[in-house]
Amino acid sequence: MHRWTDLDQVPPGFGPSVVTIGNFDGVHLGHRQVLTRMVADAAAAGAQSVAVTFDPHPRRLHRPEDAPPLITGVRDKLELLASTGLDAVLVQPYTWEFARQSPEQFVRRFLVDGLRAVTVVVGRDVRFGWQNAGDLSTMLSLGAEYGFSVEVIEDVSTPDGARRWSSTWVRELLLAGDVAGAAEILGRPHRLRGVVVEGDKRGRELGFPTANLSSDADGLVPADGVYAGWLSRASGDRLPAAISIGTNPTFAGDSRRVEAYVLGRTDLDLYGDEILLEFVERLRPTLKFDSVDDLVATMHDDAAKARVVLSA
Repeated sequence: MHRWTDLDQVPPGFGPSVVTIGNFDGVHLGHRQVLTRMVADAAAAGAQSVAVTFDPHPRRLHRPEDAPPLITGVRDKLELLASTGLDAVLVQPYTWEFARQSPEQFVRRFLVDGLRAVTVVVGRDVRFGWQNAGDLSTMLSLGAEYGFSVEVIEDVSTPDGARRWSSTWVRELLLAGDVAGAAEILGRPHRLRGVVVEGDKRGRELGFPTANLSSDADGLVPADGVYAGWLSRASGDRLPAAISIGTNPTFAGDSRRVEAYVLGRTDLDLYGDEILLEFVERLRPTLKFDSVDDLVATMHDDAAKARVVLSA
């Protein structure tokens, strides 16, 4: 898959293409259903399939106080988009210069001249151009003017039609600690990616050495608690783990941390390594214990429960 971070990186003469536009945060099942269908349609027409997405999220520019936490970082989003079979992704830097384009300027520069779109795939609620002045009727009108068709995608909902799959819903579930529910919408376990840094090394003293994730890790950190999950290394190892999120109230901690104990392993040296954490199920909320002995006993219980969950 081609990965571009600027329109100027698109090769001259690229296309024709079928293009869709969106943030695709999390690349959940709703996104994937649309993208895989678009890829198939593009291949049948002898065209290239392209997704245009943005970094940072537009709301970080327009309403930073209301910007949503991102489910996935750009690197993981690109990997997930690539898995749908797309030919190319343009990660457009979302700047004031970009945002101030009129709807027609955006369509002409990006879709017509840059990507040579023959079809543009959008939802009914599509908005684009300065102050979101462009909508579906605008896109249809510009398509007729510039010679591309517009395919309207309906919202993808749960099988019972109760609610549409959305990044907003995934965020709600993760912030409530329901990682299993989020995985049903994502079609995979939620993930965090970051570098292992030194912590207090208290877990090692208690017999549960943990890998502490850097505070700038990519991905939305779920609610405080203990989770069953997986720790993956660049080497390809995927190891079962109990993952703790919180401030460690038993020891009067004041900083929120994400740390993972690889089940049954006390020999791992992961400092400085980049790791990927995947969350399978929440085992319990964060608790404050009256004694270290109570904490250790509960940690043994957490590890046993995590083994059961992951073995299933």
